[in-house]
Amino acid sequence: MLVDGTCLCGAVTYEAVIDPQRCAICHCSDCQLNSGTAFGVVMQVQDRRFHLRSGTLKVYKKSADSGRIRHLSFCPDCGTRIHAQTPDEPEAFFGLRVGTITQRAALRPRQQVWCGSALPWVFTLSDIPRDGAQ
Repeated sequence: MLVDGTCLCGAVTYEAVIDPQRCAICHCSDCQLNSGTAFGVVMQVQDRRFHLRSGTLKVYKKSADSGRIRHLSFCPDCGTRIHAQTPDEPEAFFGLRVGTITQRAALRPRQQVWCGSALPWVFTLSDIPRDGAQ
């Protein structure tokens, strides 16, 4: 599936080919810390088919819980996380942040990973009252 997306400020735009069946909620501590919330939601980019249409990405190199060196890419102006990849391992997961994808409403997570790091309340979100005005 061809998708496009942007960062919060619009300086970075991209297009990518994703597998809509490979959408995951990641509960690892890196995703929690880096997103500033309980988890990250990512799509797998197929065959590294990601094309930056405008802007430049800043890269932060991080040793993941798995031991791999991951490159976390983000907009240098607004800080929006765009993707994470392991450049020296073409077969490694290339994860695109779902929140940056224009077509995000059509994408549904199919699995949850690193659940051992999950915050205790995330699996009971349906028990939390919702504001019906939205």
